[in-house]
Amino acid sequence: MNNIPEQQRGKLHQLFDANFLDYTSYVIRERAIPDVDDGLKPVQRRLLQTLHNMDDGRFHKVANVVGETMKLHPHGDQSIFDALVNLANKGYLVDRQGNFGNIFTGDQASAPRYIECRLSPLARETLFNKDLTEFIDSYDGRMQEPVRLPAKIPLLLLLGAEGIAVGMATKIMPHNLSELLQAQIDYLHGQEIVLYPDFPRGGIIDISDYNHGNGRIRCRVRLEQPDAKTIVITELPYNITTQSLIESIEKAAKANKLKIAAINDYTAEKVEVEIKLARGVLAEETIDALYAFTDCELSVSPSLVTIQENMPRQLQVEEILRRNTDQLLNNLQRELHIELERLEEKWHARKLEQIFIEERLYKQIEEKINYKAVVSTVRQALAPYADELRRKLTSEDVERLLEIKIRRISRYDINRQEKELREIEKALARIREQLTDMVGFTTRYLEALISKYGPLFPRRSELRAFDEVDARAAAISNLNVFYTRGNGFIGHKIKVEEAGSDLECCCSEYDRLLLIFKDGLYKVINVPDKLFVGPDLHWMGVVRNDLVFNLIYRGPENLAYVKRFVMPKFILNREYRLFEAGKRAAILLLLLGKEGLRIRASLAPSSRAKYNALEIELDDYQIKGAGAKGKRIASRTVRRITDITGTPKKPKVSPLELPGFTSPKKEN
Repeated sequence: MNNIPEQQRGKLHQLFDANFLDYTSYVIRERAIPDVDDGLKPVQRRLLQTLHNMDDGRFHKVANVVGETMKLHPHGDQSIFDALVNLANKGYLVDRQGNFGNIFTGDQASAPRYIECRLSPLARETLFNKDLTEFIDSYDGRMQEPVRLPAKIPLLLLLGAEGIAVGMATKIMPHNLSELLQAQIDYLHGQEIVLYPDFPRGGIIDISDYNHGNGRIRCRVRLEQPDAKTIVITELPYNITTQSLIESIEKAAKANKLKIAAINDYTAEKVEVEIKLARGVLAEETIDALYAFTDCELSVSPSLVTIQENMPRQLQVEEILRRNTDQLLNNLQRELHIELERLEEKWHARKLEQIFIEERLYKQIEEKINYKAVVSTVRQALAPYADELRRKLTSEDVERLLEIKIRRISRYDINRQEKELREIEKALARIREQLTDMVGFTTRYLEALISKYGPLFPRRSELRAFDEVDARAAAISNLNVFYTRGNGFIGHKIKVEEAGSDLECCCSEYDRLLLIFKDGLYKVINVPDKLFVGPDLHWMGVVRNDLVFNLIYRGPENLAYVKRFVMPKFILNREYRLFEAGKRAAILLLLLGKEGLRIRASLAPSSRAKYNALEIELDDYQIKGAGAKGKRIASRTVRRITDITGTPKKPKVSPLELPGFTSPKKEN
C-alpha cells in the first residue's frame, strides 16, 4: 500500500468506501432486517410467494419448494430451507408434514426431500391479493416478485425477528395473534393499546422494563414440584432448548453453585426436564440457585429495528401496530373499491345483454354486409336505452355483445337475468354502505379473524412480575471477611488470630462490600482475598438495597449534623463522600435501622442554655440521598453522641428552648 502513489491510493479508498456502503445497504435491506409493512425478510417473502404460486391445496415436497424459490432468491438453497423450517415451526403461515425438528429440544429437521409443506389457511386469507401487490423483476429478469405482500395481519409483531447486519442488529419479540388483532380494534376505536410478548416455548415473562419493544424482559422456566425431592421444568424461556438448559444446569452443579443428584430429559411434544435433588437439599434453595446460575432465567434485550420506506428505523411496538392497522384499513378500502368497479362492470355487461336480447336488437344486424356497419347498427340500436345504463357505451361493450353465441340467445331466461341483476345491485349497495363506515367494516373483519383463528393460537407465556434473584443472595455465604485496624488489611484469607475482632462479616464470593471510613469517605469493592485499606475503616458490610443508614457526623465547622439515607448507588471501586472533608470532620455515630432509633446529643455547656443534652427521635428525619448535608443538631458544639435506643424515654423537652435548633418536623 505504501508503494502506491498518493493519487491512486485516494481513488482506491474511494472505491472501497463506495463498495462497502453498497454492501452494507444490501445486507441491511435485502437480508437481515425485516420490512415494517409485511414483517418479512426478502427470503421469507419470496418463499411465501412461491408457495402461493404453487398452491393447489395439497402438500409439496420441501425440496421442490426450495428449488422453485431459488428462481426468485439469488442466494443458496440452505438459507431458503432454514427460513422455511423457521416459518413452519412458528405455526402461523405454513402447514407442515413430516419431521421439521423440535423447537424444545433443538433437534434438526429432516432433509428437504423427506418433508412436505403448504400454505396455511391463515396465510391464504390474509397475505395475498394480486390487485394490491406491486411486482418487480426478479434478480435474473425471468420472473416477477412482490416488493412487499399486502399483509392484513401485523406479521412483524406476530412472528418476531432476529438479524445481524453491518453496524446494526434487530431483535423483535413475537406476540399473540388474538391480542394483536384486539389491539388493532382498540386503536380503531381510539382506545389505548398495550402489547406484550408471547413466546412459542411458553415460560414466564416479566415485562416491567419492556419499554415498547426496546427495553429488557426477563424470562423464566415454569417449574413444578411433584414431591419434595423433585423439580420438573415444563416450559422454557425465549430461544432456549432443553439441551442448552441442561448443559447450563450441569455446569452450575460442577461449579458447586447448586446441588443435584440427577437430571433427565423426557421432552417430546411437551417439555419435561426432571431434576432430582441431592440428599438434604431444600427445593426452595435449589430453585433460587437455578434462576441465579443457570439458563432457567434469562434477560433479553429487544431492539425493534426495521425497514421503513427503504431506510432502517428504530420504532416502538405501538407505532408499528398503528401503521399496520392504517395499512389494513387502506387495503380493505382499496379491495372494496376494486370489487365495486368489478360489480359495476358486471352489472353494465348484464344490462346490455338483457337489452340486446330482450329487445331483439340482434335482428337489426342480420342484413349488414360488413363489420363497420354491424357496429354502427348496434350503437344506433342501443342509443334509446342510454338512460338505463350507468356509463357510456364503449367499443369493448359492442364487441362483447357481438360475441354472444346463438345458443345463449335461444336459451335466454328473462327471470334469471332479472334475478342476477337484482343480486348485483344488492351487492353494490352493500359495498357502498361498507365504504361509508370503514372503521366498522375493518373491526368486523378483525373480529372474524379472532373468532376463526384465535382459539388455534392461545397465549403460551404467562405475564408476571417477579423479584430478581440476586446471585449473591442465592450463593452460599461461606466466606468470613475480617478487618484488623492494626495493620489495615481486609479480606477473607486473613487468619483469624491475625485479624483480631475489629470488624468482620459473613458473605459469598458474589457479594460486594460497602466500606465507610471515619472521615466520611466510602466505596464499594468486590470481596477481596487480602487488601490494604488503612487504619480508619469505620464500618463494613454486604451491599443490600434494604439498608437504611442513620449518620451523625461532625462537619468542617465543628457543628454536628444528622441525616438518614438508603444504600447509595455506586460504581465499583470509585470513592465517594458522605459529607464535606475537613480537618475536624468525622463520623460520630452510624446506626442501621429504619425506625425506632433514638440518640442523645451532649452539648458543650453554655450559661445561657437551659439544657445541655438533647434526645432525638431519628424517625422524625426524612430519608434522603447519601449526598444530602442533613440537619444541624444544634448551634453549639456536640461533645458526644450516645445510642439510647431501647432505654426509657424522658419527658419530652421542646428543642426550641435550645438556641439555634431547628425542628426536623418543619422541613418541607
